[in-house]
Amino acid sequence: MSKYLLILLGPTGIGKTSLSIDLAGYFGTEIISCDSRQIYREMKIGTAVPDRRTIEAVPHHFIGSHSIHDYYNASKFEFEVLERIEDLFQKMDIILMTGGSMMYIDAICKGIDDLPEVDLALRQSLVKRFQTEGIENLQNELRELDPVYYAEVDLKNPKRILHALEICMMTSLPFSSFRMNQQKKRPFNIIKIGLNCDRNDLYGRINRRVDVMIAEGLEKEAISLYPFRHLNSLNTVGYRELFDFIDGKVTIQQAIEKIKANSRRYARKQLTWFRQDPEINWFSPDNKDEIIAFVNNLIYN
Repeated sequence: MSKYLLILLGPTGIGKTSLSIDLAGYFGTEIISCDSRQIYREMKIGTAVPDRRTIEAVPHHFIGSHSIHDYYNASKFEFEVLERIEDLFQKMDIILMTGGSMMYIDAICKGIDDLPEVDLALRQSLVKRFQTEGIENLQNELRELDPVYYAEVDLKNPKRILHALEICMMTSLPFSSFRMNQQKKRPFNIIKIGLNCDRNDLYGRINRRVDVMIAEGLEKEAISLYPFRHLNSLNTVGYRELFDFIDGKVTIQQAIEKIKANSRRYARKQLTWFRQDPEINWFSPDNKDEIIAFVNNLIYN
C-alpha cells in the first residue's frame, strides 16, 4: 500500500484537536502536531495543548518537545518532522498531521529553501539590536541589503526581518537570492482536509475557548512566563495581551477581550492563507463520517 500523510488543518478554535483524535483512532495511526506554539513545553494553557488523557489515548509528536529558549523555525520543523514521518511509515501506512500553522504546513508539503546555518552570536546581536533600537533601523538596513525581499516581506514581522538580515550579513548575499520557491517532491501522498464553518459559529468557538483558558489558569501561566516575554516564542496571542495586563497597561477584562479579538483576527488570516491552496478539501468540523468516507475513497478506490 502507498503511504499517506493526512493533514487536518483549519483556523484556531475550529475543533481540530477533538476531530483528530477520532480520525487517528479510526485509521489506527499517530498524530504529528503542526502548531508552532504547542511545540514549547512551557506554554500549555495558552496554546490549548491537549490534556494528558487525550495525549495518552493517541500518541502525539511535537507537543512540548522543545523549550521556549530554543531557536526554532519552519526549516527545523521540516527536517525533524520528515525524519519522524520516515520512522512512523515503517509501521503504518497513514499518518495524521494536524494544526493551523500555515508556514509549518507548507514546510512539510512543499519544503523550505535550503539556507545556511546562522551563527548564534550574530543572531543574538541582531536580537539585542531589535530590543534596544526597535524595528525601524533593521527595516532600513534590510532595504539596503536586499531591496527585493524588503518589497515583499511583512515589515511588521520582526522574526522575518531578523532572519533575512542574518543571512545577508553572514553570506554577503541578498536573502532573496536563496529563495528558489521550488516545491520539493515528497516520497508519500498528501491529503489535505480543511475545516471551516459559519463565521459567527467560528467566533463563538474562539470566544468560548478563551474563556476556558482563563478558567484553567492562563493568567497564572502568563505570570510565570513574564520574565521571558522578550523571547520570540512568547510573541503569541494570549500571552502578549496578559503581559500588557501585568505591566498595568490594561485591565484583566480588557486583556481577555483583546485575546478574543486577536484570536479572531488570526483565524481570518489563517483562512485567507488556506483558501489560496486548491489542494485543500473543505468540510464542516461536525462532518466526521463524511471526512472518513472521503479519505477512504481516495486511498482505497
